[in-house]
Order: sequence, then structure tokens, then C-alpha cells
Amino acid sequence: MTTSPSPATPDKTLSRDLASGALALAIAEIAEDAARLILPYWRSDTAVETKSDDSPVTQADRAAEALILERLAALYPGVQTVAEEAVAESGAPAQAEDWFWLIDPLDGTKGFVRGGEAFTVNIALIHAGRPVAGVVTAPATATTWRTDAPGQGAFRRQFGEQQEGEAHSGAEWRPIKVRDRPAEGMALLSHSVTDEEAARLAARHGCTRWQGTDSSLKFCLIAEGRFDAYPRSGPTSEWDTAAGQAVLEAAGGRVLADDGQPLSYGKPRFLNGPFVAMGG
Repeated sequence: MTTSPSPATPDKTLSRDLASGALALAIAEIAEDAARLILPYWRSDTAVETKSDDSPVTQADRAAEALILERLAALYPGVQTVAEEAVAESGAPAQAEDWFWLIDPLDGTKGFVRGGEAFTVNIALIHAGRPVAGVVTAPATATTWRTDAPGQGAFRRQFGEQQEGEAHSGAEWRPIKVRDRPAEGMALLSHSVTDEEAARLAARHGCTRWQGTDSSLKFCLIAEGRFDAYPRSGPTSEWDTAAGQAVLEAAGGRVLADDGQPLSYGKPRFLNGPFVAMGG
């Protein structure tokens, strides 16, 4: 008989499933189910509301977050969750616990509303301030990137459509890794920066060319060896970066804060300062 993990010992359950790789596979399935839920709202004139920080939110954000929270609670009860829309409505927790989830159910909502493809679902597990597992799913392209057991690399797959009651379907998971820095590196930048600032940031990190894109997709494109750096000077929330950082680090890359140390989590108000994500 199968029993659910005990809420009294979430650390033991998480440690076991993290070490075996089962946790990353489980949260990949959750992220892909959230992606399937989001897609009917895409390019459908879904209503857009404005949150207190002037960022947009849609029913797709809220529905995806509800699904993720419900599924994580069923698998790992008793583990703290820090999710974007819950924080927007009720405020951030006063402090982070030793283990906690960081969730962005729809990263890149502005692009999603415009009908662009660069929006993602992000789920990351944090332990002692570090992202130890993460999944990023791009619903528009049916692509998922994930970590594995610690030290076992990062993987990508295309996931298929799923009918109600069917098992999860998708292509085989394939390993990814960062590339060695070429002579003329290519940077990815947020669309929120000016061309002048983008060129400056790219050059600062040894890149002669740059391209703008939305969401945590930037981390994943570096992780699979297509780009070389993603410098960020403006503020971000921890749920924007944690899953992408987990994937990139598993693929051999780095995400460093201004002090040269790996970007950490559980900071006051769950906010990041400047950082740079790098490949080889």
C-alpha cells in the first residue's frame, strides 16, 4: 500500500526524493500540467488586471498557481510555499524556512498578454538558501527544462498533449550543458532595458552581441548552450530566478550576485539585487 509523506518529516521526504531524482520528475509533471492549463488562455483576449506593483495578472496566472500549490501540497505536505500571486494578495512570509518552494506560475505575463511565446512556468525547491531542484516549462513551445538528482546534470524535453486519464506523454529527456565561451559571446537581456544599457551590460560580461527576450527562458537558453550570459541590473523577485538558476547550475553554469557569490534565496521580501547568469 502506498502512503503519503508525513507532514512531520518533510525534510526526510524531500531529501530522499531529491537524491533519487524522483522529485525533479514529479515537479516537471506538475509544471507541464500547469502549462496545459495555461494554453487555452493564450491569445484568447483573456481579461488582464493590474496588481498593486503595476504588474499584470490574468486568470491563467491564478489557475496555474492553484494547480501547482494543490499538487505540491499533496506530494509534500508541510513544506513552505512562496508563490507570486499568493504573495501579491497576502504578502510575503516573514522569513523563509530551511526548505521551501518558490513558484512563478506564469513568468513573463506581459509577453503572454501580447501574444508572445516567451512565457514560462517555474517551480524551484530551496534548501538552506540554495536552489537544489528546479523546473522551467515553456507552454507555447511545449518545452521543459529540469534538474536531476544533485550532480547528475540538467535535461530538456518536448512534452506532448495529454487527454484526461492518460499517462504523461512526451519525448525522451535529453541532457543539456552550457557551451564554452566563444570569441564573440552572445548575451540575453530583458526587454525592459534600453538598447544603450543592453549594449553596456553585454560588453561588461564579454559579449559583443545581445538579444532581448522575456521570462526565465533566458537561463534555459544559456543552459542548453545557445547563449553565454544574462546580466540583470534591475530588481527581480526570487520566484523569477530560482528555477532557472537551478537548471543553469545543473548544466554547468553560474548565477552570481554583485558580491561574486552564488545568488541566494530567502532574502528580505524575497527580492534579488543585480546578478549575472553565465555559461562556460
